[in-house]
Amino acid sequence: MSMDDESGDARPPLPVVRAFATGCDYSDLVPLEGGQSTVWRAGSVVLKPLDMALEALQWLADLVRSMDTRRFRLAAPERARDGRLVVDGWTAWPYLVGAHAIARWADIIAVGHLFHAAVSGCPRPDFLATRRDRWAMGDRVAWGETRIDPYLDARHVADLAAHLRPVADRPQLVHADLTGNVLFHPTLPPAVIDVSPYWRPTPFASAVVVADALVWEGADESLLQAVDGEPRMGQYLLRALIFRLVAEHPARPQPADGRCLLDPYVRAVRLAIETAAQEA
Repeated sequence: MSMDDESGDARPPLPVVRAFATGCDYSDLVPLEGGQSTVWRAGSVVLKPLDMALEALQWLADLVRSMDTRRFRLAAPERARDGRLVVDGWTAWPYLVGAHAIARWADIIAVGHLFHAAVSGCPRPDFLATRRDRWAMGDRVAWGETRIDPYLDARHVADLAAHLRPVADRPQLVHADLTGNVLFHPTLPPAVIDVSPYWRPTPFASAVVVADALVWEGADESLLQAVDGEPRMGQYLLRALIFRLVAEHPARPQPADGRCLLDPYVRAVRLAIETAAQEA
């Protein structure tokens, strides 16, 4: 029986640790906060179970080699000593020092601009068309590529959808989950981790940060000033909220009577609808 079986936790098997982290053993493993006991630091690398298609992992490894990352740091997949990106279902990433900072949403958006400028010439990855996870479904529903009807019973979706109007801005590769995935350090450039690739106009990624901050991190409506230079931000914010709500729909069933006593989305939905109405 392995140590992870005995302890009941989700530590990577010892051969995985040794394959990616030279000289490390179980005694070197440190669980990382927010990893739900499945993400571990071993020396200079972070080990976590493969949570994306292998094609996407290979794409990300290739992407980083072609990017100009002088103004930010970027977590890219690490290879094992034998060249593999995946060993027994586990992947490795560089450990980038820094921390998520609540209330630095404008800075996160600014880092997103740097990232999106660096990837602006990248072609659309083929694997985006075959993704079937709930976040991909939420994205397609928000952008009218999948019928919204099955989700109109999800809270707020019908109200948000009633205010949608066409958006014709140019799409490109974006990181649509920046909010908790930008790390700040006093002396180093910000670090971008856990790239979540989508093919959308770049203001959509900023709108997701605004939506997340309003819903989950206590931001007030003054945060909209950080994106007031973006035309049609109301439309993007509507889509960002639909994206999140549809992705949550199968994971967070509503009470039988349809009510939600503590609904963190109420204020964000109101602001999105008001902002969209002002743009009309």
